[in-house]
Amino acid sequence: MFRYSVATEIRSKIDELRSKIEKDRQSFAKALSKSSKECESCLKNETAKFQDVYEKFCKERAAHLQVLKDTISKFEEDKERLFMRYEQLRKKEKSLISEQEKYCADKIADLESSLKKKKQDDKTFSILRKTIGSFLGNASDEDFLPDD
Repeated sequence: MFRYSVATEIRSKIDELRSKIEKDRQSFAKALSKSSKECESCLKNETAKFQDVYEKFCKERAAHLQVLKDTISKFEEDKERLFMRYEQLRKKEKSLISEQEKYCADKIADLESSLKKKKQDDKTFSILRKTIGSFLGNASDEDFLPDD
């Protein structure tokens, strides 16, 4: 009987331990399930927040890229316009320089022609003076101022 009572007592203790372990396991499973649901809920919330932020980022990025493209496009148009204007001014300057060079060359040619004519007139006048002097007879070349 002693054996029976010890065996019964051991069995009783084992059953109590099984019961306690089962309760602990169920309690742990409930806690784990609750924690898992809370974690899943937090993940859903954070995923939604992330999605909102990501969508906002994409929209802003697209807007910034468009502004950048517009700025670059405007710069390129301005650059092209300024380059065309520069080329026109350069052609105009070349034309003006060419006109001035032609004008100066014409003036120099006129002055050279005038100087040549003046020298011829001076020679003609000198010859005329000498001729008149020879007709007068007593006049000498020294009576007249020398020609330059």
